[in-house]
Amino acid sequence: MKELMITELYDLDHTLAAPYLEDFEYPWEALAGLGEFIVALGKRLSAEEYEEIGDQIWVAKSAVIAPTASIKGPVIIGKETEVRHGAFIRGNALVGDHAVVGNSTELKNVILFDHVQVPHYNYVGDSILGYYSHMGAGSITSNVKSDKKPVVIKAGETHLETGRKKVGGMLGDFVEVGCGTVINPGSVIGRNTSIYPLSMIRGYIPANSVYKKLGEIATKEA
Repeated sequence: MKELMITELYDLDHTLAAPYLEDFEYPWEALAGLGEFIVALGKRLSAEEYEEIGDQIWVAKSAVIAPTASIKGPVIIGKETEVRHGAFIRGNALVGDHAVVGNSTELKNVILFDHVQVPHYNYVGDSILGYYSHMGAGSITSNVKSDKKPVVIKAGETHLETGRKKVGGMLGDFVEVGCGTVINPGSVIGRNTSIYPLSMIRGYIPANSVYKKLGEIATKEA
């Protein structure tokens, strides 16, 4: 299904992961080898712009890291990015430029494109968040099904096996997620879509939409 492809969801000009993502058709396919890619990329980063502040933790010199943040590599944190008090980055995280990882936010096995904001009490695991996407306070990605079976991506009559027990959310560029929303395992949200607060997202939400509740999705006006 074309709408689920990397080329439809993301502008790869806005992430250091571009050469890695170009090797895949669907975004969840990139989750398996992300850590190895981050390590290889980190070793090639400019010493003038980045420094390795811990084991396999590369941080842009212009980034601001709160002393109370906890970071475990492999991790790359981009230019002008802010990692705030109490953030917990558990590894395999590529965070872009001008991003915000906020208070008590937890990241694991993720790609955050440039200008992504996860600023307040968010959990983002096994997920890819596109350019300028934003998750409101308390919104999370759920990355494991309750029955612990491999995640299947569902979009209408299309069902795609991932072969992975852990797949979170794939948010396209310019996605806005309202406060308190739960994005269920294997959900894909198309570009420029807004999600109402306190929503429960499952499956594929089309691009250029407003998700109000289950069964009620409006098309965004130009």
